Amino acid sequence: MTDEKAPHSLNTQQVFSAFATACDGLSESEAASRLEKYGANEIKEGGKKTLASIIFAQFKNLMILVLLAAAVVSAFLGEVPDAVIIFAVIILNAVMGTVQEARAEAALDALKKMAAPSAKVMRGGAAVTVKASELVPGDIVLLEAGDHVPADIRLIETASLKIDEAPLTGESVPVEKDAGAPLSHDTALADRVNMAFSGTGVTHGRGKGVVCFTGMDTEIGKIASALGRAAENETPLQRRLNSLSKVLSFAVLAVAAVVFAVGVATGRLAFDMFLVAVSLAVAAIPEGLATVVTLQLTMGVQKMSKNGAIVRSLPAVETLGSTNVICSDKTGTLTQNRMTVQKVFYNNTERDAGALDGAEELRLLDNAFILCNDTKESADGYIGDPTETALFAFSAGRIRPEGLIETMPRLYELPFDSERKLMSTVNGGEPPILFVKGAPDELLARCTHVALNGGVETLTREMKDRIHAVNERFAQDALRVLGAAYKPLKEVPQTAEGLESGLVFIGLAGMIDPPRDEAEKAVAVCRQAGIKPVMITGDHKITAAAIAKRLGILGGGDKAVSGRELDAMDDKALEREIDSIRVYARVAPEHKVRIVKAFQSRGNVVAMTGDGVNDAPALKTADIGVGMGITGTEVSKSASDMVLTDDNFATIVKAVEEGRRIYRNIKKAVQFLLSANLSEVVTLFAGTMLGITVLSPVQILWVNLVTDTFPALAVGMESAPKDIMRRKPRDAKQSFFSEGMTFNLVFFGVVMSALTLIAYYLGAVAGGSPLAGETMAFLTLGLVQLFHVFNIRSSAKSVLHRFFENKWMHLSFVFSALLQTAVVWVKPLNAFFGVAPLNGEQWLYTLLLSFSVIPISEIVKGVKAIFRKGARHD
Repeated sequence: MTDEKAPHSLNTQQVFSAFATACDGLSESEAASRLEKYGANEIKEGGKKTLASIIFAQFKNLMILVLLAAAVVSAFLGEVPDAVIIFAVIILNAVMGTVQEARAEAALDALKKMAAPSAKVMRGGAAVTVKASELVPGDIVLLEAGDHVPADIRLIETASLKIDEAPLTGESVPVEKDAGAPLSHDTALADRVNMAFSGTGVTHGRGKGVVCFTGMDTEIGKIASALGRAAENETPLQRRLNSLSKVLSFAVLAVAAVVFAVGVATGRLAFDMFLVAVSLAVAAIPEGLATVVTLQLTMGVQKMSKNGAIVRSLPAVETLGSTNVICSDKTGTLTQNRMTVQKVFYNNTERDAGALDGAEELRLLDNAFILCNDTKESADGYIGDPTETALFAFSAGRIRPEGLIETMPRLYELPFDSERKLMSTVNGGEPPILFVKGAPDELLARCTHVALNGGVETLTREMKDRIHAVNERFAQDALRVLGAAYKPLKEVPQTAEGLESGLVFIGLAGMIDPPRDEAEKAVAVCRQAGIKPVMITGDHKITAAAIAKRLGILGGGDKAVSGRELDAMDDKALEREIDSIRVYARVAPEHKVRIVKAFQSRGNVVAMTGDGVNDAPALKTADIGVGMGITGTEVSKSASDMVLTDDNFATIVKAVEEGRRIYRNIKKAVQFLLSANLSEVVTLFAGTMLGITVLSPVQILWVNLVTDTFPALAVGMESAPKDIMRRKPRDAKQSFFSEGMTFNLVFFGVVMSALTLIAYYLGAVAGGSPLAGETMAFLTLGLVQLFHVFNIRSSAKSVLHRFFENKWMHLSFVFSALLQTAVVWVKPLNAFFGVAPLNGEQWLYTLLLSFSVIPISEIVKGVKAIFRKGARHD
């Protein structure tokens, strides 16, 4: 091999010399030797999470580490119940996170398909089939329609060869290959017509070529290796929770230290104060927070999976909720990846494909499109070149193809080639008839007549100009245009000489890979939700812009730029222009990464959708990568945070809505848990200052885990407000405690603590029993939090608003209340939790104090409403 010149810039003999091979291929012994030297023709999997790494990731949280320390200290001090409960919480959280991520990886494995499992090669002068993984540089590979290209190949022979390179370049139309095309060293990847690339597919014709690169040295391999260098970003939720964990952890240590110091300074025993400090730490840390967040995300993941999405990491669900830019590949994601006839011209009339008449000229056009066509029918649909299948499908709606082909069999043909830009067939009949289809300009140059008004008329200069004008208008609409003509023959020709002349022009057909219907609606919802949809494609600028306009991505004042124009911008210039550019065409993989980084540099949360290998680096660089499960390559799916099993762009919009709902509910759950924990800290702190024991560590743990966790999970089942997709995305830098959350958290934390201390006073002082006081405080602390969860549902609307909508809220209240009170009325549990049975009066005081948090909240909401009329609140 040589590194001085790229294979596409070498002629056939130079290629043979560079790769030490010949037309007969390699011998078996030479192939085996090279396989040992270069290795298997396989893409090395990267980025796949091992079970150990998934498990380890669950513990990479400062708050979890502080909890572990508290558990170890509790066990060391002999407080076994405390230690057991804390360890149980930590393990439960780790198990849930691990199971979900492992399931996502397993689901992705189930989606994998074998790409190019075998290949036809020349070995020792004979054509044989070998495993694609056994191909080596220098092998001579034979290609035909339907084959996957198994390696990067320099073509040495082509016969009407067309290859679908959409997975690699984003080009929606198959590329016509030419083995003899002279190319320069710096020819762009998408324009290397004498090369066939690994991972692409042959749609038409046949070819032969020399394997130049295998495995990680192929273009696909280079992209796969680049994934390992792309940095993975923390999601907004991870950043917020990590920040919250750090603040809470340091606050816990600070409060515990202050209490310990004050206690010792006032003459209390250091060992007793150390136990109190541990109790405070346990009270301050919301043990259920990690579990609640994990479970809420898991429930969101399960809901999304039913809607066609597999989420590979839990925090990625919420990231979509804060996304304000979606960069999407065009082919197969925003469009159907299926060429479709949109407009036709015949009988001097321009028509939409869905508004046709029964003219004789239409019948002729249908005959030409079915008979002068290599499309094959199968149980799975039409097989062949996308352009040809589009024409075939267009006409098959009016004519039964198999009947026509049987009646008028093909007797002679001239295959399409790049010089003539035409394909011709002679079909049986009395007399036989020639049908020709191809580029309109080339076709018209060979026409002398035109099919018009049920007959044939001379093709005048005016009519030619009219046809050219229609062709140009179709092209301006980004339609791929082909024309059709015919000529009656006296007999079946024996040579091609003079055959394609004196033709009768029939008409034109304009095709495009049309937008998905649901994609157009999804783009409209994105704009309504304050999300910028951006198209990034390897297709031509005119085509991309036309599709973007139809989808609503490209509007007035928006720009479309090409990869070449992008190269002319430095990073600073791109950052200045990024907000006005909505379409990027003819881009390379490195362009996509630049675009994503430019958006991120301006504070945007970027989602990138894609299915091709060329999308993978940007998928990994983006805040969230969204891959396609059906048409997506394994490289792109492995680089994604979420995979759409239905390849439907509209599923992303559902995911955005679900992400917003999840974040909203997580925020409310965090507010509930922190206000509950604050009430415990204030209660313990006040008790310490007063020299009394209000609650023990095991009682606090019970309240945190049992009476907090289930209601917090029920908050996660709250439905989204009807206008959630008409709101702007929240700022990724927005504080977790914005929108009045801090006030609500602190105010109700103090209120619930005050109600708990009142309960203790009524039992211990007025009732004369410290144990009764502890029991009433324990019950009140748990029950007041249960009543408060109904307040959490909305910071502005009454607790009665949609009161019965969330049945899980009511079930969790009843279940948690039973668990909380069971500690008191089930005598065997009294000793373990340090409580005693209560009399009727004490129960009444406890219930009244607990319920009072609801009327207090209603009063606060009423006062707030007076000062913020017209504001929107949940």
